[in-house]
Amino acid sequence: MTEFPRNAVTRSAKLATLPLGFAGRTALGVGKRLGGKSAEIVAQEIQQRTSEQIFKVLGELKGGAMKVGQALSIFEAALPPEIVGPYRAALTKLQDAAPPLPVATVHAVLGEQLGDDWRENFLEFEDTPAAAASIGQVHKAVWHDGRQVAVKIQYPGAGKALLGDFNQLARLGKLFGMLMPGLDINAVIGELRERVAEELDYLKEAEAQHGFAVAYRDDPDFRVPEVIAANEQILVTEWIDGTPLSKIITSGTTEERDQAGLRFVRFLFSSPARAGMLHADPHPGNFRVLPDGRLGVLDFGAVNHMPDGYPEVFGTLTRIFIKGDMDTVIQGLRDEGFIRPHIDVDPEALRAFLAPYVEPTRVEEFTFSREWLQRQAATVTDLRPTNVVRQLNLPPSYVLINRVHIAGIGVLCQLGTTARFRDEIIHWVPGFADDPPEDPTPALATT
Repeated sequence: MTEFPRNAVTRSAKLATLPLGFAGRTALGVGKRLGGKSAEIVAQEIQQRTSEQIFKVLGELKGGAMKVGQALSIFEAALPPEIVGPYRAALTKLQDAAPPLPVATVHAVLGEQLGDDWRENFLEFEDTPAAAASIGQVHKAVWHDGRQVAVKIQYPGAGKALLGDFNQLARLGKLFGMLMPGLDINAVIGELRERVAEELDYLKEAEAQHGFAVAYRDDPDFRVPEVIAANEQILVTEWIDGTPLSKIITSGTTEERDQAGLRFVRFLFSSPARAGMLHADPHPGNFRVLPDGRLGVLDFGAVNHMPDGYPEVFGTLTRIFIKGDMDTVIQGLRDEGFIRPHIDVDPEALRAFLAPYVEPTRVEEFTFSREWLQRQAATVTDLRPTNVVRQLNLPPSYVLINRVHIAGIGVLCQLGTTARFRDEIIHWVPGFADDPPEDPTPALATT
């Protein structure tokens, strides 16, 4: 599990090292400029050292700080591997070394939340957790009516630690501004804080999961386990067996990886229209390929409520981009808040950045691969202030959508899926097919 440090002073002290370190590096930069180094070189050095410290500290912390680091994966795309390496290593260490809650603590939480007679709800209860989630752990059990169930138990103190980290991180806007001058980081952190506050309430998660279960009930492609019981810190749902998507990634056949990737995309794009929500935590651990071939979907703590469906602006601007009208694309991005008023972007630099990500919508069939993703990452590792990636903003209403897009592309590249992704965009994303391009087949060149 994820243990949360109980000493708030220690947590605040770790976060406090960020602005102090930034002040020291800035002073050092002034000295170097006086010594003859160019302002651009000094700025790059300051940005690199700042990013190294940000990711290192975020990785060492748990709770909200770690969640911010995970959610803001746009930074990983915009920075070289040697900079985000310490951050990734720290996260991996946390995930691999996190011990489960002691059995006595599990029983104590169940007793506090369900009453001293909590065992009467279960015919069987496995004390060893079957899985660890971001703020809780899951135990397999048998409900009193004989159904196999998953029991998710929130870690004691998780909520206070998570929200405390967000309060601290709200003070770090200037630091992130050094890395992404076009980004309103405080707005992003505020949005993430609200979503994490929702994630802490298992009743809200139960409502979301029930909504998905109803929307996809008896679906030939998907299975969402139904909610059986819930309160704010305990969630009991149907148990589903299947092959984890992570295993399909490592040892699945080509056909299995293609089919899983296509269903994965179909679920993400279809859910705003069908359920009015977007599953906002699409990592492989939350998906299972069931024996009958359906894709089982788990963990609905992080969802983006989208009662009006998928934003039409995505489909419209993608269609306009394919037609080559960059002026309209840039104005559309400004209207949506992706380019802030004081930021000027080079249309050709923006075209070069966006082209590879639009490519799967231009061709009838596309293959995602790790090599393709590495080529895209190589185009955004320039730390100069003129790098177009660093000039873009992430409007709060798009924070979770962006998180899903980035994570989803990563999963597809791990799977190496080949499929007709364009068909899914046409079917599920409004605005894309209103005026389709005359020749959708040529692939864009990638850099």
